[in-house]
Amino acid sequence: MISQETVQRIINSINVLEVVGDFVQLKRRGANYLGLCPFHGEKTPSFTVSPSKEIYKCFGCGKSGNSISFLMEHEKLGYAEALRWLAKKYNIEIQETEVDPEYKERQQTADSLYIINQYAQKYFAEQLWENEMGQAVAYSYLQQRGFTDETMRKFGLGYCLNERDAFTKDALHNQYNKELLLKTGLVSQRDYGLQDNYRDRIIFPIHNHIGKIIGFGARLIKNRDNAPKYINTPENELYVKSKILYGIYFARQAIEKRDECLLVEGYTDVISLNQAGVENVVASGGTSLTPDQLRLIKRYTKHLTILYDGDAAGIKAALRGLDLALAEGLYVRLVLLPNGEDPDSYVQKVGKDEFNEYINNNKKDFILFQTELALKEAGNDSQKRSEVVNRIAESISKIDKAEDFSRQQDYIRQSASLLKVDEEGLINLVNKYIREKLQKEQRKNLPDQSPLQEAETMPDEVVDANLALLLTNELQERAVVKSLLLYGLLPLQEESEETVAQFIFNSLENFHFDNTELEKVYLLYKSWYDAGLEPTEKSFVYYPDEALNRLVISLLEFPYEISPKWEEMIQSRRMTEIEQSRKDANLSVSYFKLRKLKQMLEQNQQELEHEKDPAIQTQLIELHIELKKFEREITSMLGTVILK
Repeated sequence: MISQETVQRIINSINVLEVVGDFVQLKRRGANYLGLCPFHGEKTPSFTVSPSKEIYKCFGCGKSGNSISFLMEHEKLGYAEALRWLAKKYNIEIQETEVDPEYKERQQTADSLYIINQYAQKYFAEQLWENEMGQAVAYSYLQQRGFTDETMRKFGLGYCLNERDAFTKDALHNQYNKELLLKTGLVSQRDYGLQDNYRDRIIFPIHNHIGKIIGFGARLIKNRDNAPKYINTPENELYVKSKILYGIYFARQAIEKRDECLLVEGYTDVISLNQAGVENVVASGGTSLTPDQLRLIKRYTKHLTILYDGDAAGIKAALRGLDLALAEGLYVRLVLLPNGEDPDSYVQKVGKDEFNEYINNNKKDFILFQTELALKEAGNDSQKRSEVVNRIAESISKIDKAEDFSRQQDYIRQSASLLKVDEEGLINLVNKYIREKLQKEQRKNLPDQSPLQEAETMPDEVVDANLALLLTNELQERAVVKSLLLYGLLPLQEESEETVAQFIFNSLENFHFDNTELEKVYLLYKSWYDAGLEPTEKSFVYYPDEALNRLVISLLEFPYEISPKWEEMIQSRRMTEIEQSRKDANLSVSYFKLRKLKQMLEQNQQELEHEKDPAIQTQLIELHIELKKFEREITSMLGTVILK
């Protein structure tokens, strides 16, 4: 693990202009820089980089972040990989922290497995291209399957000789560790010693999303009794089947460009489609889709189209991943190929253009397809039809209501029509599954809750009212935190010892935030400030908490650009930075207080309307007078008239 000291040195050295500039041609526009967005195709520049704030923002596709998130998004790197990339760029020596010996051993094993896999791929490729038997058996077989030399080399295909230990001897001769060779699955232990595990098989190297070989698939050329058609690498430190999509390294750019991922079952399907020019395709390896595989797809697109053989087994395999895909926020379509065809055979038969035309004309929405298929199986059986309604409602409930509300409602409307049930009833059923899911999650988070508390749910109208109030308050809360981030360390006035941060903390001592994430930023800043540190925007832009990091970047995003001519025109009248900070801080704090007072007045008024006790009524009236007094003081200072 990279030491915290090294991480801090890397962050202190980062210049977002230099990092992004390695990938995007930028031109200065006022205080910021402008270029063509690398995340979506555009002809008019809308990708803006702010050197002062250390962030970027595309006003076309909405992507934003810092240097590290840019590398993670653009190069598809993990957090640690991005840090290593930056360390290399800025010539920073990486210091590793002392880690658990077991973890260190696993990491060393993983590094060794990468090296062995790279060596093995090169060895098997040599047997395919340079060995006489490889040419006669494997190369001729691949040619018969329609694969060109260029395609074979692109995917690194190879051949394992039909000899007991040809690869094993070569590997041991080159000083590769016996135990690690066994862990790769390339060799196996027999009574008479080690032997090659993939004899007389075509070798398919399996790459991760950044192009490193993490394992192999091996296919029999000739059928042998009791021998499986395919053998895959056993799970180890690199190869975890549930996290792998074959072909993702070769498909990632095409997936992003087309904003769609085609999913097939096998290696040859991916290779054949890729050769035909359909490059946005990956394979699940014949397994049910897993959350990790779906998240890997979601890095590049939210549109998933599943291509499976049009038989019953293919349909059931497709449907198994449905709910998981919906829960991950993917838009899922299904294409059933003509009977007897798989993606490999069909694209070779009809070619790229006709294949794409068939896909586009035969995409079926996953939920609606599942509904039609389930109803067909249920027939006139009322019990089975009832089960179908529940199954579809549960599937629809997996869609994130906050992100895809209109999509969820559209599914409910269409499904209700197909199921011939009342739309309102289906909505209630979907909400029932959503509540059950939330209650289950709450029970996990609150294990000490009583059964009575677990059963309680908040009425929808209360949730909606609170949400509306929260969103209203959030505007003022965001303004306060933004002022703190931008101006906190500046003096409140010229030659004043009081800073903007001190002014904000003192002014809001008796107030709280409704948004817990904003309050977290506020309190974190305060804790650093009270400890004598000097927190800046950069302290938060590169903070390791991803959710907090995204929130801060959203606060600092620039909503518009001032044109150079306009900037020149107002330059002579521009306030100093201190004057600007004082004005912004005063306004932010005042509007924050004003909104909180308004909220307290509304709550006090409601209590007054329902209170019967004269003594308590008097107390509420006195409180109302005091709150109105504070409100008038603030509005007087702001010059604002409150209209109800």
